[in-house]
Amino acid sequence: MTFSRMLRAGLLASATFLAAGEMALADGEVNIYSYRQPELIQPLIDAFTKETGIEANVLFLDKGLVERISAEGVNSPADVILTVDIGRLVEAKAGGVTQPLADEAINKQIPAQYRDPAGDWFGLTTRGRVVYASKERVKDEAITYEELADPKWKGKICMRDGQHSYNIGLFASMVAHHGEEYTEKWLRGVKENLARKPDGNDRSQAKAIMSGECDIALGNTYYVGLMITNDKEPEEKEWAAAIKVLFPNAADRGTHVNISGMALAKYAPNKDNAVKFMEFLASQEAQEIYAEQVFEYPVMPGAKVSEVVASFGEIKPDTLPLADVAANRKKASELVDKVGLNDGPSM
Repeated sequence: MTFSRMLRAGLLASATFLAAGEMALADGEVNIYSYRQPELIQPLIDAFTKETGIEANVLFLDKGLVERISAEGVNSPADVILTVDIGRLVEAKAGGVTQPLADEAINKQIPAQYRDPAGDWFGLTTRGRVVYASKERVKDEAITYEELADPKWKGKICMRDGQHSYNIGLFASMVAHHGEEYTEKWLRGVKENLARKPDGNDRSQAKAIMSGECDIALGNTYYVGLMITNDKEPEEKEWAAAIKVLFPNAADRGTHVNISGMALAKYAPNKDNAVKFMEFLASQEAQEIYAEQVFEYPVMPGAKVSEVVASFGEIKPDTLPLADVAANRKKASELVDKVGLNDGPSM
């Protein structure tokens, strides 16, 4: 049965998640290539279709999105790209699979610091790169990123791979704020304070704190929400219960944040509908829906956060434009290798 016949037969819901490729080009539809899991964006799709009558077809990829669109070329059915990291957005633009969009409605809802100056990408929600701290062993209620190099934390810090995109984003922000020389010295200090070689994911850092392997760790805010609400793996609730969230630099420049975002695909065969979808995603309604689903913060000032996210504490985001952070990612990656961060502390 062809795609259009399936639609006429009513066998597809408003959002169709395709595993292998055939996507519709008809009027009244929009095709989304997404790095975000289908279940996380389903409420957005449902709300958009209910409001506009436009059918949304989603192709989920866990890797290779840019390569796929590039290979499809001018025949690509992709209209909108959804990603989970500033690095992915920059990669999409650099890979030539996006096009600039100057849209007054979108720009009004999304602050300039969370969008590409040329209009090739836009942030929708943010997550803080924060410090997980032991409730039992850490009395501090405030911290700065700079303090992570203080010898008082020697043998007490855990983190995931230093080259992971989440950490590179933070390190790039340090380069942007302090310069390359300072950041190299700082990274060497952080390296010597590690309890072990960088390993695992953000959730496993919370587990390591609970077990006493370390006292503090770097992690994203949304993982705390995922652990708190994980009924399928209750042990993660125990990990979350063992930590408190400290928002670094809350008293000065603010906490480094990363974004989930969107971009208009280069060849967008349903461009009008793509722009309507992007305008919807930028709205307060959609930002609040999306942020609640993924335990993140809307980028729109004044938009509400979920009760779970509010329980972490109030975040003051760093006002440094993410485009400036992204420009220092390559240098940050080079510094991680230069100092041997992933080798762990010196013996």
